Amino acid sequence: MTLEPVELVIFDCDGVLVDSERIYCRVDREVFASLGAEFTEAEMAEYFVGSSHEMLTAIVEERRGRPLEPGWQAPFRQRYEDALDAELTAVEGVVDVLDALSVPYCLASNGSHPTIRKNLGRAGLLDRFEGRVFSARDVARGKPAPDLFLHAAASIGVPPERCAVVEDSPYGVQAARAAGMRAFGYCGGLTRADRLTGPRTTVFDDMRELPGLLGEPVRPV
Repeated sequence: MTLEPVELVIFDCDGVLVDSERIYCRVDREVFASLGAEFTEAEMAEYFVGSSHEMLTAIVEERRGRPLEPGWQAPFRQRYEDALDAELTAVEGVVDVLDALSVPYCLASNGSHPTIRKNLGRAGLLDRFEGRVFSARDVARGKPAPDLFLHAAASIGVPPERCAVVEDSPYGVQAARAAGMRAFGYCGGLTRADRLTGPRTTVFDDMRELPGLLGEPVRPV
């Protein structure tokens, strides 16, 4: 089967552009334990990388055996902010990738617009995505539904079959496949390669490989 040329690259944010998943998972584990829900490090990576707030809440409630109070995260927000302020950086190699791409790119994340903008700013990437940020809050359903990626593609005017999605979570690659887009599963972070493999999906562990995998001529940087 001949693949359509890539005309738009859609990046996830956490774990793909900004190296935040390790930070989130570490702080999440501490917070969940204080709420009576214990998880191993392996479970944190399996259950929570790429999950929506609704999915995360449901998993924690199931593990602790009772519901969480509305607004349960509020007392812990500063703990996350302090860790991100101190530690967050861009994913290694991603700046080189953005400089090398010759096709348009955008961002589509399950996070909220304020959180996305703040994390891009912390990592020095905000100016590269101005006007091209899409959040699950913009659509009826976040990942693993295809709505967010389809919305991003339609907003920029590129057919789904000519879009490539760069993701680091099973939820994200599932959404890309459901949208009829090519998926590129980045396993250089917390997610194991075997959890990203599947149809129309290329798995890789070095972000600098991405332009070549897309079939992009790599421009000098």
